[in-house]
Amino acid sequence: MTTAPPRRSLRVLHLEDSELDHELALAHLRRGGLVVEAQRVDTEREFCAALAQDWDVVISDFNIPGFSGLKALDIVRGMGLQLPFILVSGEIGEDVAVQAMRDGASDYLLKGNLARLAPATEHAIDAYESQRARQLADRELAASRQRLSELAQHLQTSVEQERAAIAREIHDDVGGSLSALKFDLAWMSRQPSTTPELKARLDSAMETVTHALDASQRIMHNLRPAILDQGLVAALQWMTSRFERRTGISCGFRTSQDNLQLPAGVPLVAYRVAQEALTNISKHAQATKVGIDLSLAQGVLSLEVSDNGRGFSEADLAKARSFGIRGLHERASTVGGWVDLSSGATGTTLILSIPLQPGAGLPAHDDPDASPHDPSAWGNS
Repeated sequence: MTTAPPRRSLRVLHLEDSELDHELALAHLRRGGLVVEAQRVDTEREFCAALAQDWDVVISDFNIPGFSGLKALDIVRGMGLQLPFILVSGEIGEDVAVQAMRDGASDYLLKGNLARLAPATEHAIDAYESQRARQLADRELAASRQRLSELAQHLQTSVEQERAAIAREIHDDVGGSLSALKFDLAWMSRQPSTTPELKARLDSAMETVTHALDASQRIMHNLRPAILDQGLVAALQWMTSRFERRTGISCGFRTSQDNLQLPAGVPLVAYRVAQEALTNISKHAQATKVGIDLSLAQGVLSLEVSDNGRGFSEADLAKARSFGIRGLHERASTVGGWVDLSSGATGTTLILSIPLQPGAGLPAHDDPDASPHDPSAWGNS
């Protein structure tokens, strides 16, 4: 014995001025296996009042005295209601029907073919339910992406704050102690009673302390470059010259901004982006020439890093653990910026763009995360 499938229950708002046509439409819906609860209205005022209730579908006659199906459709869409809307007419032109579909109607039927009313109604309702499900999934996905972006930005900020704190501790504790030890060793080596053997040991210890100081300065610069306290331009000039000395790759820096003052956070983001770009170039690009350009135009700070290396492919960016470029996008977003990347046979170009607030380019407040110390002074006395 087979069990009949459950019948679908619908609440139908029917805009129809003819009671006979209303009863005929309900008969076709019920003949199609639907359980229908319907309300008939035939004026604009009644229609608008009925829309305050919950309905599964609106079925509307095309021509209503003093009203029309198209105007009813405009009202439904203007109220932002996600309701399937089916037009029924004794006579409707193809152009009008197509325009109605473009305006949001789910379907249109001729009154002489109401046998299609039940399946058309079910199809329209299923389509709208699928649309609502997609919209809900899209909203949830957008919210998830927003939360992920906020988390990534928080992690970037936390990492930079922790690096700055560690750099200050290295400067205050390790750097200070090594500098004091260097002074003591220098004083001991100048004493008249110092024997040649002791002098040699002191010179060796002095060399060890000097190496330790150099290592401390290098670690300090990597954690939070003190050169940034001199401004972004000075920091990028120092970075390019250091990169060229270290790698042997020709690296030039150009800017039209000599005394550029930027909002807090922007210099560090620009510096880290340039640093990551140069690191990628030295590891992967096989380039012989690199150029860095810094400009400020129409309230947008632009940093461009280009090379003449081998470039990269989309597959390179899609690698599972290719986090460098992805991290640049997240880092740029922490200050409202973005990164554009292009690559070809003639090399790769990375452009960081950061829109600045009105008044940018004027002296900004100090970066609260910036170190007040200059580790380059360690051991130089």
